[in-house]
Amino acid sequence: MKKAYKIDVDCANCANKMEEAARKTNGVKDASVNFMALKMTVEFAEGADMKAVMQEVRKNCKRVEDDCEIFL
Repeated sequence: MKKAYKIDVDCANCANKMEEAARKTNGVKDASVNFMALKMTVEFAEGADMKAVMQEVRKNCKRVEDDCEIFL
């Protein structure tokens, strides 16, 4: 299942870091960030708990870019 989330990030490089961090999160099949639209699309692995996975995505993104935000 895919779901889109509104994000707040300052630059394209930071958006790339967020995308990479999201892709490396357990339970994420694929992720992409559109800096211009300020949107992150996450495709979840089969059977993944979306809420729990997104909490981990948020933590991982904060590690690489501490002033970013993902609106769940």
